[in-house]
Amino acid sequence: MSSIDEIRDARIKKLELFLSKGVNPYPADSKREISLKEATDNFASLEKNKEVKWIAGRIMSIRGQGAIVFITLNDGTGIFQGLLKKDILNEEKFNFWNEVVDIGDFVEIQGTFFKTNRGEKTLEAKDWRMLSKSLRPLPEKWHGLVDVEERFRKRYLDILMNPEIKELFEKKAKFWDVTRNFLRKENFLEVETPSIEITTGGAEARPFKTYHNDFDMDVYMRISVGELWQKRLMAAGFPRTFEIGRVYRNEGSSPEHTQEFTNMEFYASYVNIDEGKKLIRDLYIKIAEEVFGKTVFETRGHKFDLASDWPEIDYVAEVKKQTGIDVLEDSEKEMEKTLKKLKVEFQGKNRERMTDSLWKYCRKSISGPAYLINHPKLVAPLSKENSKDNRKTEMFQVIIAGSEIGRAHAELNDPLDQKKRFDDQKKLIEEGDEEAMMFDMEYVEMLEYGMPPCFGFGFGERFFAFLADKPIRETQLFPLMRPIKD
Repeated sequence: MSSIDEIRDARIKKLELFLSKGVNPYPADSKREISLKEATDNFASLEKNKEVKWIAGRIMSIRGQGAIVFITLNDGTGIFQGLLKKDILNEEKFNFWNEVVDIGDFVEIQGTFFKTNRGEKTLEAKDWRMLSKSLRPLPEKWHGLVDVEERFRKRYLDILMNPEIKELFEKKAKFWDVTRNFLRKENFLEVETPSIEITTGGAEARPFKTYHNDFDMDVYMRISVGELWQKRLMAAGFPRTFEIGRVYRNEGSSPEHTQEFTNMEFYASYVNIDEGKKLIRDLYIKIAEEVFGKTVFETRGHKFDLASDWPEIDYVAEVKKQTGIDVLEDSEKEMEKTLKKLKVEFQGKNRERMTDSLWKYCRKSISGPAYLINHPKLVAPLSKENSKDNRKTEMFQVIIAGSEIGRAHAELNDPLDQKKRFDDQKKLIEEGDEEAMMFDMEYVEMLEYGMPPCFGFGFGERFFAFLADKPIRETQLFPLMRPIKD
């Protein structure tokens, strides 16, 4: 079996044959007249009218039978068969084909359409032309790329050789299209907000830090899709806005987490929590039906139906039920002792981090869909106080398959309360908490001018990964990879 280097050297010699004949094997133009999908869809008419057309694509297979060669082309829209005959093409062109063409090359062929004895739609070539000569062989059809790291690093080959992977990303594009169309029909305006910020806001996460040369200062890549910016737009008089964009968090990796991903956030003035719950449930069902054609899913050991009733789960009560800890009343010492007993890894011994860690332990057993409600104020620094208990907030999270797949707030618009909560977060930062929320005085100043009652919600591509039953890196076209060492 030839090595990659031997194959490459042989193909470079074929490349030189083109050049010796004054033929450019990488032309800037193509004569293609119809896509392979169009050739398939319109085959009856093309065959009947004996139309002569140019088609093009990458050669995925070559089957030679003496003076006859069958090829399979793939142009991304479909697959189509080509036939080259020595007596039709002429001997010189046919022999040159056999000398220089390999699987993996991009070619275009011109000819007429017919069906073989086996009923296969085919173009019989009268002419051919090289569009792009490949120097490396494609992976074997039946084995493809097996190593996960190689698959991610050479995603272009992974997608080419595995139709299911291509279909996954087509579904992901539709996932965001359905989301966008749903929100537009609900009168949301799509906006773009900064992805480079002086202070990060809208979430609790460790940011990526970079440097702005022109302003001579440190800046951060955003950790949310413009939450504090979109709420400024509520104050500006836009009633409803949304943004779909990239988010960056300098944290660990897991099947549910990665450092760069796409999120959606929307904000709506004069919408309350109960109205928001219905809107979110309708959106989730719409996505499931239009993208996946179903509402019942199995993933990560859980089964759930998005079209079922969504019960409410009380944050404090659920943690106490599963762990015995009252996160509002019990001491940090008791919380730490329980976390260690449950063998839960946690960072930092401050009350907020331990509260969050206890909840994350509890959520694993909840299949959902459900609304998690009544979060402690400590873990929700941007939400309004609960009207019945000022230690809790007016927010909810969507719980699916043991994870949080969406977060909603009755947005805090009391500037004095917001400043106090930012002060609390600032103390956490000073104590070494790298995920605490940064103080944003300009945002507080905006609130002092007045922001209307507002409902905010966001989810990310984790939701798509759950519905597709894939780790989140599998649902990213080009996940970040460590460089290959020489």
